[in-house]
Amino acid sequence: MDKRVIFAVAGSGKTTYITRQLTEDQRAIILTYSINNLENIKTGILKKWGFIPQTIKIYSYFEFLYSFCYKPFLSYSYRARGINWESNKERFAENDARYIDTYKRLYSNRIAKFLEVKTVIDDVKSRLSKYFDFIYIDGVQDFGGYDFNFLKHLVDTNLSVLFVGDFFQHTYDTSRDGNVNGKLHADYSEYKQKFEKMGLTVDTTTLVKSHRCSPTVCSFIANNLSINIESARDDVTATLIIEDIDQVASLYKNASIIKLFLEQHYKYHCYSRNWGDCKGENKYQDVCVVVNAKTWKALKAKKMKELAPLVRNKFYVACSRANKDLYLIPEDLLNNYLNPQPSKSGQLSMF
Repeated sequence: MDKRVIFAVAGSGKTTYITRQLTEDQRAIILTYSINNLENIKTGILKKWGFIPQTIKIYSYFEFLYSFCYKPFLSYSYRARGINWESNKERFAENDARYIDTYKRLYSNRIAKFLEVKTVIDDVKSRLSKYFDFIYIDGVQDFGGYDFNFLKHLVDTNLSVLFVGDFFQHTYDTSRDGNVNGKLHADYSEYKQKFEKMGLTVDTTTLVKSHRCSPTVCSFIANNLSINIESARDDVTATLIIEDIDQVASLYKNASIIKLFLEQHYKYHCYSRNWGDCKGENKYQDVCVVVNAKTWKALKAKKMKELAPLVRNKFYVACSRANKDLYLIPEDLLNNYLNPQPSKSGQLSMF
């Protein structure tokens, strides 16, 4: 049995790598947290065969916890009516109130712990062994809280295991619960060691080259963020820092170029997304990253490494969406577009 975790980089083909491992007669279960990854996996399998083989099951992580793990063993006793997506932060709730709300819904951040407390982990592992030979997880960097601890139980099965993820694309957690794994993503080396202690082989070379990003974009990311990303390509594209107000206006008005903001992209009335929300997307050619004031200051001073990890990671996600040219502009220069401005005729005008 092969038990591995691959630390990949943006655009290296994480989902493609998983789908290539699959065979039509292979009994495999694939888990992922993000909706983008889930759709990418389904699309990859359909592209490979034109259908999804009955031997391959694809679950969102919480669908797996609720349908595959909770229901067969605990639903009769606890009659849960779904999942409460608001994390329960109460540390001193009595007994089952720590895990189930007054409407009989399971708190999402404690389902994995609930399975442990009710001692059904061995039953879950046996059920996995009955139906599958392989476990795949795409986007493992997103697992946090008790969910990260739950990974240890998946590894401790008689199934082959492959986890794939990008430490530096960690922009949110599956769940959080107080200090449980609160510093999980604080240090890259310590993070790798946690997987080694699970009994996994850590692979940092197989998916180190990006097919999405050009050498130019990869160099920009590596030099500014100290992320070890290489390109599988040899073409040259542009990575431009734009501060000229007319050029910024031209980029803003270009509806074919996505504008990526740290947050609240909708306020700018243009073709846009937030940095973290575009993770897993590979549909953009030229990309314009709109940089907030604090990050812009760090970029100009070459001190991006000093940014808060979450902001650094989201910036990395945004920059690595570019298949071709990458433009960076200061958010301050878009202030005039925050709201439609009244024109001389009294009608609202965008420009």
